[in-house]
Amino acid sequence: MTRLQANMLLLLTGAIWGMGFVAQSTAMAAIGPFLFIGLRFGVATVAILPLALREARVSGRALSLRDWRVFAGIGAILFGGMAAQQAGLMTTSVTNSGFLTGLYLIFVPFLGVALFRDFPHWVVWPSAFAALGGVFLLSGGRLDGLKTGDWLTILCAGFWALQILFITRYANHTGRPVTLAVTQFAVTAVLALAVALPFERIDFSAIRLAVPEILFAGVFAGGIAFTMQTVGQRHTTAANAAIILSSEALFAALFGALMLGDRLNGMAALGCALIFAAMLAVELIPLALKRRALTP
Repeated sequence: MTRLQANMLLLLTGAIWGMGFVAQSTAMAAIGPFLFIGLRFGVATVAILPLALREARVSGRALSLRDWRVFAGIGAILFGGMAAQQAGLMTTSVTNSGFLTGLYLIFVPFLGVALFRDFPHWVVWPSAFAALGGVFLLSGGRLDGLKTGDWLTILCAGFWALQILFITRYANHTGRPVTLAVTQFAVTAVLALAVALPFERIDFSAIRLAVPEILFAGVFAGGIAFTMQTVGQRHTTAANAAIILSSEALFAALFGALMLGDRLNGMAALGCALIFAAMLAVELIPLALKRRALTP
């Protein structure tokens, strides 16, 4: 796979995730958040498992016990992110959720320093403050304007940042991206159903009403998109992957407007623009400065 093909794969991933926000939001009218997560990732596991089995057959390297533990740990991180995001969608809009989830681009360098002493380019710090200013505007210019769902979505962005860091640091060397994806899905499904069964109402007629959303979120936004993420990240740089995946925020706003009638006032739109500008700056400015330094 060429780098251009990998980047296009990641862009398609962002588009599918953006539409997935709509499915996640509308499903909440029928079933609880953890039941939805458990069912969608159960579907994702079944949909992608044949590809993982094929990958195992053609792979020349067996996975170690440590590899499986790392894969399972990344699955637990995925569950944390999905749980926070899905619960957040109960009290925030698709558009807000799409943009706030994109804060993982800012969290990645902070957590990289905290966990691995990996110090980022200087542009990260002003970009982080710009993103926080965007969150402030998105909340209506009041710190208490953020709803519980918005704060849960910000927590979700932290989990996504951890997922990216751990995939890059621990999982890519195995050469088994599809196996990693299926392991993530299975762990997330088991954990979500373990929460849903004792704490949420299980109504099979309600589940039938949510079947279209479950299938789309499971097969496409879950199985296919997360698998494309793990494959695409192996063939392009982390900087390119992060900025291309952040396109999910724009797609979420687009699909939220087209399908659900979400609208942003001027201040909120400015906040979204500021967040997205920070996302772009934190990835593109270091690349531009590096190219300038290399130009004779």
